[in-house]
Amino acid sequence: MARPVQTLPKAHLHLHFTGSMRLPTLLDMADRHSMRLPDSLTASWPPRLKATDERGWFRFQRLYDAARHCVRGEQDMRRIVREAAEDDAAEGSRWLEIQVDPTSYAPHVGGITPALEIVLDEARSASEATGTGVGVIVAASRMRHPLDARTLARLAAKHAGEGPGTVVGFGLSNDERRGNTPDFAPAFAIARKAGLALVPHAGELLGADAVAETLHFLAPDRLGHGVRSIEDPRVLDTVVQDEVTLELCPGSNVALGVYDAAARVPLRQLVDAGARLALGADDPLLFGNRLEAQYESARVDHGLDDGQLADLARGSIRGSRAPVALQKALLSEVDAWLAGSGQAGRDQPPEPNRSGTPVVDPRRTP
Repeated sequence: MARPVQTLPKAHLHLHFTGSMRLPTLLDMADRHSMRLPDSLTASWPPRLKATDERGWFRFQRLYDAARHCVRGEQDMRRIVREAAEDDAAEGSRWLEIQVDPTSYAPHVGGITPALEIVLDEARSASEATGTGVGVIVAASRMRHPLDARTLARLAAKHAGEGPGTVVGFGLSNDERRGNTPDFAPAFAIARKAGLALVPHAGELLGADAVAETLHFLAPDRLGHGVRSIEDPRVLDTVVQDEVTLELCPGSNVALGVYDAAARVPLRQLVDAGARLALGADDPLLFGNRLEAQYESARVDHGLDDGQLADLARGSIRGSRAPVALQKALLSEVDAWLAGSGQAGRDQPPEPNRSGTPVVDPRRTP
């Protein structure tokens, strides 16, 4: 009998702040703040998306911005962090690195520094309450000037640390077809000097050339996505040899139209190539599936057995910035999960979700 994936101890390294929201939470915030949401977030969820062209990306960004505009202050921000930790804990994630651009929320709380400090404070509190450690990644946007990225890198460096409630990484997100990657190198140099993990997005909407450019100019520890490094053996070899962890988000890849079905995502090929992988949910609010569904898809759509699923969990743990002692403990728990009945770690709901199905807890339905 296959072991339940939600009891497999794991780390979650690719989850965006706004995109982590539960749909009922978004609906509640919109109602409280008298905000009107697009019909695709209220009448038929999850929305149909395809962002492989400019028009498709604009639609995706419009929905994302509509959700972000409903986050209007400290109470909302704390709720998002707390619920993200609760949801991760329910899926066996013992360490979460949530990614946030504080610029988006600064107008409501007095600036980027208070915005980040609210997230960090709630990350500490949520870690204690749920047993899932929450670190924070500060992410700059490709849509803004590279000098803004330097400002965020300095802010991230100021709050750098180890353990829950600290900044553990620095990223670069948004449409990877925008901006000039080399222009962001000075910001990443600031983050590197502070000892932060360097985790830019690359290689989802663009191909292997974008991965190669990012590897060369930003020298990342991990790549957000990086799935299309498979398209060039030389680039993939560099990823493997440099031990760069790929934050693979199959649900995102399919929802955005990069691949037309879950089985088309080259997960097994990347596994066979020896790439370091960490499965992530990216933006469950828009894609309709969370971390558990990514592991279930690996099993159902790609035929990975429990040993290979355990290897994916180990990759997520080793690729994380969780404290060393926690990493060792989690790796031992993965071994226990594989050796035993799959009940290592905390108690979890017995039924796994099937891949391709939106993960909706009926207890969270409005």
